[in-house]
Amino acid sequence: MANFTKKEIIQEVSDRLGVTQAHSSEMFHLVLDIITRELANANNVVVRDFGTFETKVAKGRPGRNPKDPDRTIPIPDRAVVKFIVGKALKEKVARTLPEIKARGKRG
Repeated sequence: MANFTKKEIIQEVSDRLGVTQAHSSEMFHLVLDIITRELANANNVVVRDFGTFETKVAKGRPGRNPKDPDRTIPIPDRAVVKFIVGKALKEKVARTLPEIKARGKRG
């Protein structure tokens, strides 16, 4: 399975908008900074048809150190980001199932 990197996203935005890669990179990082800021302020970020980035509380639980399995270590509550896939993205990705299965048979 191939990865599509940040560099490739910036290149494609640059090509499609006819702007420099530096400008495209600045826009990309600005969007990420805004999303990060809002999530850090406990706000959800909704991108219609793509999905929702939601801040949630992961409840604390008892943990174990594999080197000392008899000792319980408390893991405290923590804030996490959850991504909920939007309808349009979910449907588009679902159509790729045959291609994903074909890739699995090659390896």
